[in-house]
Amino acid sequence: MNPLDGRTALVTGSSRGIGRAIAIALAQAGAAIVVNYLRREAEAQAVEKEIAALGRPCVSVQADVSLAVDVERLVRTAQERVGAVDILINNAGIARVQRVEEITERDWDELIDGNLKSCFLVTQAVLPGMRTRQWGRIVNLSSVAAQVGGVVGPHYAASKAGMQGLTHFYAQRFAKEGITVNSIAPALVETEMVTSNLNARPDRIPIGRFGAVSEVADVAVMLAGNGYITGQTINVNGGWYMS
Repeated sequence: MNPLDGRTALVTGSSRGIGRAIAIALAQAGAAIVVNYLRREAEAQAVEKEIAALGRPCVSVQADVSLAVDVERLVRTAQERVGAVDILINNAGIARVQRVEEITERDWDELIDGNLKSCFLVTQAVLPGMRTRQWGRIVNLSSVAAQVGGVVGPHYAASKAGMQGLTHFYAQRFAKEGITVNSIAPALVETEMVTSNLNARPDRIPIGRFGAVSEVADVAVMLAGNGYITGQTINVNGGWYMS
């Protein structure tokens, strides 16, 4: 028996990279999947097709999760097409490598909106249903940058640290309502975002290599199926930061 049979998972930013790997892994564990994307429609449809081949209900929905109106449409479409959201993976995000002196107010706002505000908006949108059903799993994709500063910039580090603050608040607030909230903090996982960053080198990692998206997806599936872990940050970082 698949542990997540009968559950619906929404994975934001899941047309590629870590989000794609998590969406497919959750489908393999039995969940129906909502694939969310911003611009890469063809890639999102390819993920949808792959999940459908597993025999799981799936729909791909374009939405900018930093905009409340788009989030409302995304969650409504999910419920209409595959079911109310039981599992939320807040994965969508932006990484913009910049020198500190180059970062503008606009740059700051875009990263905070794309990484942190989006996490808040989608969480707020799915919480009422989770509270009604007294069951929910929320996983926020933070970053080692929240812990050590990282290799992108202060705007990115601040947004990812903020996600951990949201995780702690929601976890303690809804622990008695069957809702767990955790974060995953990866470091230098081999994705387009990482390999395009010249500051991201495997020699920064004690293990000596980039992580694989499957190694992050494994943790997300574990958290989706576990009802006793909440308020935690799981570090998938090859030993860069040790807690």
